[in-house]
Formats: sequence, C-alpha cells, structure tokens
Amino acid sequence: MPENANASPQAVSDLTGSWNLDPQRTTIQFTTKALWITTVNGTLRATEGTGTVAADGSVNGRIVVDANSIDTKNKKRDEHLRNADFFDVKKYPSMVFDMTDVYLGAPGQSTLKGTLSIHGMSRPIEFQAALRTESDEAVTLDVHTNIDRSEWGLGWTKMGAGLHNSVTIKATFVRG
Repeated sequence: MPENANASPQAVSDLTGSWNLDPQRTTIQFTTKALWITTVNGTLRATEGTGTVAADGSVNGRIVVDANSIDTKNKKRDEHLRNADFFDVKKYPSMVFDMTDVYLGAPGQSTLKGTLSIHGMSRPIEFQAALRTESDEAVTLDVHTNIDRSEWGLGWTKMGAGLHNSVTIKATFVRG
C-alpha cells in the first residue's frame, strides 16, 4: 500500500514550496479507436497550473487544459469534437484536474488523487504517476491512464467509436 505523503513529510521535504506549470514543457496526448480499427491520436494544451507542497507533506495542485486546443490533425473531426456532441467548448472552455492528495509508492512512483472536471461534470479520479526531479527548480510528472469519456457525459458515438481513451501527460512544474 502506498505511503501517504501527509504521513511522511521527510519524503517530500525537498519539494516544499510553490510550483507553477510550465505549459511549454507540458504535453497531453490521447489515443482512441474509431470504427474498432482506426487509431485516432490527438493532443490538448495545458494553459496553467500550480502545485503546493506544505512543510507537513500535504500536497495540492491544479492543471487547466484548453478544451478548444484539441488537435487530431483532422480539421473536420476537430470541429466536431469542439461542438455540443462532445466537449462543447463554447460552454465548457476548460478541463481541470484539482489534485487533493498524493500517495508515495516506490521511489519515483506516486498516486495522485483529485477531481477531474470535463464538460461541466466533476468526478473523483486517481492517477499513477512517475515523478522525476529534473533539478532543484523543476519536476516532471509522467502520467499514463485510461479514461471512459462517457463518465463525463461525453457519450455521443457513431457505431464503433471508442468511449475509452488512453491519455499520456508529461507535466513539468518549476518553482514559483
């Protein structure tokens, strides 16, 4: 069972302080299936984010993603993904992950817990993450997870379109 960061402040003491997302060094990629056989790859852009590691070891943070930034290299598909059938970016311009807790596991491995808000719906979620300390001033979280988009009200589908998306995030934070 992972160790709770709150119970072991020494484990995160070198990360104590405020952190800001570096959007230029952050990537969000996703993959899904269309018509059961065609793989669709795409990207989204994180626009802002923060994190705080308190002296007692508690951790919280936030990453904001621009829903309008969705890019699958197919203009017609991207326009459809932005409309009311999917992300409805005019009404819901952002996706937000609010981190409320971190559990430390094996060296460099963590479990991030929080709330993911997409399309006006917020749901609790847990991600496995690899934490890489690039320097005293920069850390990167590498996350790979699977998301069932229907859990956030994104259930529109044509026959064979996938509801499950594989998501890979590399989020780099610098000291604030």
